[in-house]
Amino acid sequence: EVPLVVPEVNPQAILKHKGIIANPNCSTIIMVMALKPIYDLAKIKRVIVSTYQAVSGAGKEGIDELDAEKHYPIAFNLIPQIDVFCDNLYTKEEMKMVNETKKIMEDYEMRITATTIRVPVYRSHSESVNIELEKEVDLGAMREALAKFPGVTVQDDPSKQEYPMPLYTSEKDDVYVGRLRRDESCEKSYNIWVVGDQIRKG
Repeated sequence: EVPLVVPEVNPQAILKHKGIIANPNCSTIIMVMALKPIYDLAKIKRVIVSTYQAVSGAGKEGIDELDAEKHYPIAFNLIPQIDVFCDNLYTKEEMKMVNETKKIMEDYEMRITATTIRVPVYRSHSESVNIELEKEVDLGAMREALAKFPGVTVQDDPSKQEYPMPLYTSEKDDVYVGRLRRDESCEKSYNIWVVGDQIRKG
């Protein structure tokens, strides 16, 4: 019953508190910042997300691990496990993204699947997000809605190789969105690339 609040996305949830409000998972926050302006254009039916999460998401130990290579080496490597595995073979981090997104967006019919990966980056999580909508949306309208949304910066000019990257989003409050394009394998579906400093935003 504790509200999970992302101020730009669901400020109304604060009114439902019984003395406590909570901050959602940082990878969830970064994703819903990009989902909300799109959802306002057309209801989202399904989300497929793969995350590329910085070692600082694991705290100081994660940064030390990148430097010292404890357990599995993270330098020059990718680790397809964040947190422990659940009975359904998803990790707790992946299930947080599923459950928290539905709660924050107040849509329990939305279908979501997640794969979360630890990558050898110090700071800023990146996410590849595939979104299926209830109706077609013009890419220009989607780009405009994202650009107008508080806390989101659109960085999307393939001709100039401009797109969000963790190295350049670190120490910034905004969530950056780029690589907007239609999913040519599925109707009413789109791909976006989302990057945000999970220490500043979450």
